[in-house]
Amino acid sequence: MELEFADIAPGDARLERDVAPLIRTLRPALGAAGFTAFANEAHGQGLVFTAAYDAAGGCPGVVTHRVLATSRGRVLCVDDLVTAPDRRSGGVGRRLMDEMADRARQAGCVRIELDSGTGNHRAHRFYHLWRMSISALHFTRDIV
Repeated sequence: MELEFADIAPGDARLERDVAPLIRTLRPALGAAGFTAFANEAHGQGLVFTAAYDAAGGCPGVVTHRVLATSRGRVLCVDDLVTAPDRRSGGVGRRLMDEMADRARQAGCVRIELDSGTGNHRAHRFYHLWRMSISALHFTRDIV
C-alpha cells in the first residue's frame, strides 16, 4: 500500500478536514472547538500531527507524537494512533508505526513509547504484533 506522510500544523486546512475527524473517532468527547484548542496548545508543546494519505488523496490514518528527553533516554512518544474505521486491519497502522520508527531513529531516540487504554484489546494485539512490550503501568489521578 502506497502512503505518503504529511505533518499538519494548526492553520493548515487539512488539520480540521482530515486529522480532526480521525482523532475524534478515538476521543469522541472532544468536540470541534475542543479539538482546535487542543491542537493549538499541544502543537505549541511539541506535538506533531502526522497524517497518512493514500493515492486517491484520502486520509486513512493519523498519528500524533513528540520527542522527549527523559531519564530513560530520548524517546518518541506516540500520543494517539488512529486508523479510519473502514481501513482498519489494512496495514495503515503498521505503516504509521514504521514511519514513527524511522523518525525515532533519525531523532536519536532509544525507543518508542505509548499508552493504551486497559480495555483496548484490539490495539494491544496490534502493538504486540509490532513487537512492542508492556514495560510499565501508567497511573492517573483526576484533579477536581
